[in-house]
Amino acid sequence: MAGFLGATYDWVKAAHLIFVIFWMAGMFMLPRYLVYHQEGLADPAEAARWVEREGKLRAIILTPAMILVWILGIALALNAGIADGAPGLGWLHAKIVLVVLLSGYHGWAVGYARKLAAGRATLSNRALRLVNEVPAIAAVLIVILVIVKPF
Repeated sequence: MAGFLGATYDWVKAAHLIFVIFWMAGMFMLPRYLVYHQEGLADPAEAARWVEREGKLRAIILTPAMILVWILGIALALNAGIADGAPGLGWLHAKIVLVVLLSGYHGWAVGYARKLAAGRATLSNRALRLVNEVPAIAAVLIVILVIVKPF
């Protein structure tokens, strides 16, 4: 696929996938950190260590990777003709919806980390463990959409 990316298409696609891996690694880690943080709220020193860990994860991996995923993904979508109404891109529209939802989950997790930093746990430990599964479900669905292209 050439499009406007021309010879750089494969490089942009490779970079997109690399940063998806980084973002998803962080998205698997942060919810687990939140569980441990919430369980450690009774010990101020332990809670402070989790605040620091979560902050580093966000600053070094999560946020930069998500931004690059979006920039590179938009370039790839435009290259595929999404803005031109190219046919056969239903899978891409569905993928974008899932990535928007995953980005919203990312925002929720960052917000919940801030609540925990303030000592306010609003979810039960069980509920927090259940929402840990959101990134895995999103990853499975996105990979199926990209590889199988069911519509």
